[in-house]
Amino acid sequence: MSSTLPPCPECREAYTYEQGALLVCPMCGHEWAAGEVGDAALSPDSASVIKDSVGNVLADGDDVTIAKDLKVKGGGGGVVKVGTKVRGIRLIEDGVGDHDIDATVPGFGRIQLKSSVVKKVL
Repeated sequence: MSSTLPPCPECREAYTYEQGALLVCPMCGHEWAAGEVGDAALSPDSASVIKDSVGNVLADGDDVTIAKDLKVKGGGGGVVKVGTKVRGIRLIEDGVGDHDIDATVPGFGRIQLKSSVVKKVL
């Protein structure tokens, strides 16, 4: 991984690498030419868009399901199972680490989640 390569314009991960004339993101599989990404794609407005694990744009009040088992740390622990439905999420800009969703999970109470482990209920 080179620190001079730009992050992926799709998922914003920094693990991009060069493959011939293209840049590739191993996290989401997106491929693009190095000159394709302009300043507009990296603007703060586009960075504030939060997407779920399959690329759907999330908004405050959306309902989501958990996409993979999550071990809950602290306060008694436990596991949030795949398919658990979470209603009325709240997006947070400055979460702890990369946790960008604040939600009430049934059986666990109020916790913060990563958008990469939820799927929007359509």
